[in-house]
Amino acid sequence: MQTIAILGLGKVGALAGELLHDSGFAVHGFDAAPRGDLPFDVAALDVADDAALRAALGDADAVLSCLPYFLNIAVAQAAHDLGLHYFDLTEDVPTTKAILDMAPTAQALMAPQCGLAPGFVGIVGAHLIGQFDTCRSCRMRVGALPQNPTGLMGYSFNWSPEGVVNEYLNDCEVLEDGEIKWVSPMEWVEKIVIGGIELEAFTTSGGLGTMCETYRESVPNMDYKTMRYPGHVQLMNFFFHELLMRDRRAEAGEILVNAKPPVDDDIVYIHVAAEGEIAGQMQRREFVRGLMPLKIAGKMRTAIAWTTASSVVAVIEMVRDGALPQRGFLKQEDIALDALLATRTGAHYNA
Repeated sequence: MQTIAILGLGKVGALAGELLHDSGFAVHGFDAAPRGDLPFDVAALDVADDAALRAALGDADAVLSCLPYFLNIAVAQAAHDLGLHYFDLTEDVPTTKAILDMAPTAQALMAPQCGLAPGFVGIVGAHLIGQFDTCRSCRMRVGALPQNPTGLMGYSFNWSPEGVVNEYLNDCEVLEDGEIKWVSPMEWVEKIVIGGIELEAFTTSGGLGTMCETYRESVPNMDYKTMRYPGHVQLMNFFFHELLMRDRRAEAGEILVNAKPPVDDDIVYIHVAAEGEIAGQMQRREFVRGLMPLKIAGKMRTAIAWTTASSVVAVIEMVRDGALPQRGFLKQEDIALDALLATRTGAHYNA
């Protein structure tokens, strides 16, 4: 694997392309609105045009989709049919299940959910679970937030509005007492304090990826929640349910981004905790971080951009180097945390 096509050149896609370029890959970027400020070739592409999409991917060994989730199934199908490795950042459960169905007949690797959550957080969760003789619970929380929140919502839309709305409205898969269950989003609210900063966490969709199925026989309790500043979830429930914006998802995203546009000074909080027995003693293991913007390739990158891009590029490096399977479906929980952090790009998480 040497030549990679990247679809979607927003903050995350552009940075992923730069990181891949610096790691020795031949990168070809595609976007609806091409840009000329990147160190690799960029061309215009309408991904809704299947013939044009497949022609654009013809010279690649792999494709990385940094597109909104609803475009990924068609891209994955094209990659499958062309025998290309496929990577994406999706949090959407139906999209991932569709890709999982393609995997048995794939001639290359199908690897969705390679971002931050799902993605890196699942790798961390699996790392903690592996430290126990028996593990009774694993709780994974992630929050991408402004460092200096304003207003009652305390939020800025540094991530895809389509993805955020999707996470807030779709049902959430959990493990409870050994059973896979589906629960409502924006529920199970809890308080978390990281470095003296009080946060609230609540259920959102997609963050666990495939982990419930993987651990249903060994970890009886597992869930994923998004973290925000206190009061956020009450306002979002009012917005989506009392004002019925749940029925107008596209418009909801536009309203929210217009009200709370992106900021450069963000922070990504990660809080993963597992509990279980080690040598007969009940213990708890935690991975807690507050990750700030980082200077990469001479530019300051937002925390959400570099954490997401670094995770997927580190996985791609591991596939190239033979440290991960070359075909079939890749579960994030099958990726070793120490090996990912030892890659050129994964090492950013050690900063």
